[in-house]
Amino acid sequence: MFDIYLLEAAINGVLLGGVLALLALGLNLVFGVIDVVWICYAELIMMGMYGMFYLVSVFHVPFLIAAVLSIALVAMLGVLLHLLVIAPLLNAAPINQLLATGGVLAFLQALATVMFGIDFRNLGIRMPVIEVSDMYISYARLLAFGTALAGMVGVYLFLSRTYTGTAIRAIAQDRQIMPLMGVDSRRIYLITSAIGGGLAGLAACLLVLQYDVHPFIGLTFGPITFMICVLGGLGNMIGGFVAAFVFAEIISIGGLYMDLEWGYVFAFVFFIVMMFIRPRGLLARNP
Repeated sequence: MFDIYLLEAAINGVLLGGVLALLALGLNLVFGVIDVVWICYAELIMMGMYGMFYLVSVFHVPFLIAAVLSIALVAMLGVLLHLLVIAPLLNAAPINQLLATGGVLAFLQALATVMFGIDFRNLGIRMPVIEVSDMYISYARLLAFGTALAGMVGVYLFLSRTYTGTAIRAIAQDRQIMPLMGVDSRRIYLITSAIGGGLAGLAACLLVLQYDVHPFIGLTFGPITFMICVLGGLGNMIGGFVAAFVFAEIISIGGLYMDLEWGYVFAFVFFIVMMFIRPRGLLARNP
């Protein structure tokens, strides 16, 4: 039975890792192309979760249609964030960019508190639990994992098979040369911001099935998403993918032996140790 519990924890860790990898993908994409970290990324997810709640629970919009609208909403928020905050600071010092996006974080939290209050809100959708050989697998997590995986494959195909995706990858490699070759960097930045926001909206649609939404829900996902990106190497999408599953397994298996909160403690300790051992990221080559 102990082995069954361990296997169940490992499977749940894989399912959690898929969602965390989706969160890291959006943030890594924005940093890799625009070279700016959206500290407020998790707050965009929070706005998407509120959008899902009101569309489904208040206006009774079918879930799939509400998901499409919420993804579009957060994609537009990503574009607005770039136009109003990021674009004027592209040539500023990194600390100014961090402070600006940190200000957006505080603004969105305060705005959500004023508009929606501090109550915890839930869609009220009860997803079944799958039982396999005395193991209990959350259907919501399984659905989130499959959707997150499909979203990541879609982004990969877009980046590798389309002209715009090729331009995005090229600008990520050399921002100075590509404008000289006729690539409109401002257009690419807007498209990247929209994709990053869209991925945040997709994550919101998946997370709202598992978590209550409130103005400070971003604090649940923001720090760990940022640490995953740093551990994988900021801008390194493959590294972020690997780091997400490493973090998820540590959290899930650590929570098996002790409380779930201790699983997060073990993950944070692992992050700190790895920053001493491999400060450039898990997959970075040592000079």
